[in-house]
Amino acid sequence: MTALEGLAPALAMLAAFACLIGGGMLIAKRQNVRKGVLMLVMAAVLVGNVVIWTL
Repeated sequence: MTALEGLAPALAMLAAFACLIGGGMLIAKRQNVRKGVLMLVMAAVLVGNVVIWTL
């Protein structure tokens, strides 16, 4: 496994956590619920991609 192959899943998981936190904050503060839900969906897609990459 090259350095980039090991780095990509880690960066994707960090991005997924950031989207999860940001989306949750948007929904909790009722600022922009639609964008918050989209960020949660994007976090789920990123986690799904990481699962596929690691199998």
